[in-house]
Amino acid sequence: MRVKEEEEFIKLRENMVKNQIISRGIQDKKVIAAMKKVPRHLFVEKSYEDSAYSDYPLPIGFNQTISQPYIVALMTELLELDSNDKVLEIGTGSGYQTAIIAEIAKEIYTIELVKELSERAKKILDSLGYKNIYFKCDDGHKGWPEKAPFNKIIVTAAPRKIPKNLVDQLDYNGIMVMPLGESLYNQTLFRYKKINNNLVKEEICGVAFVPMVTSRKFDEQS
Repeated sequence: MRVKEEEEFIKLRENMVKNQIISRGIQDKKVIAAMKKVPRHLFVEKSYEDSAYSDYPLPIGFNQTISQPYIVALMTELLELDSNDKVLEIGTGSGYQTAIIAEIAKEIYTIELVKELSERAKKILDSLGYKNIYFKCDDGHKGWPEKAPFNKIIVTAAPRKIPKNLVDQLDYNGIMVMPLGESLYNQTLFRYKKINNNLVKEEICGVAFVPMVTSRKFDEQS
C-alpha cells in the first residue's frame, strides 16, 4: 500500500472517531485509542473500502455485516475492559470488533459459525500481529466451556433469548453485552452484570443486528 493511501486512511479514522464516536458520548480513552489504531478498511471487501469509515454497517458476505463504527465503540465501552480481562466473543464476523477488544483485553476467545468468515478474520488478524486472539468455528450458543469462566462476554448477533451456556460461563462480577430480539426491527441492546450469581439487566438502546442462528438452522439455510 502506498504511503499516501495509508495517510488518507489514518485521516479517515481520525475523522470517524471525532465525528461518530466522541461526538456521541464515547469517553473510554482505551476504546477511543483502539478505534483510532485499528485499520477498519482491511476488514471489509475491496469494493467497500471507500466506505469503510462511514457511519453505517457494511456487508461482509454470508448474510453477515461489519457493524457501524459507533455500535462497535459503544459495545466495547459497555464491557468496561481492562488489560487483565479474558473475553468471549460470539460472532467473529469480519474480525474488526475482535481487533478492537484485543487492543485492550488480555485475551479474547472468538467463535464464528461460518467457517469462511472465521478463516478470513484469522488471516487478517494474524497479519496484523495479534497474539492474544483464539479462534473457534462452532455454534455460539454453546460458548467455549473448556476456556470458561470469562470476565466479559460480547455477542454480535441477536438471539431470541439469552443462551444459558453464556450465562453459566460468565464469571462472578462479569459483564455481558448483547442485542436481543426476534425481528431485525425490534431489537434492544442490553448490558448484564452478574452479581451474586444473578443477572442485573440494563437496557441501552435500540439496535439492528443479524439473527444469532444455531448450527442446525445454518445448515438448513445453506
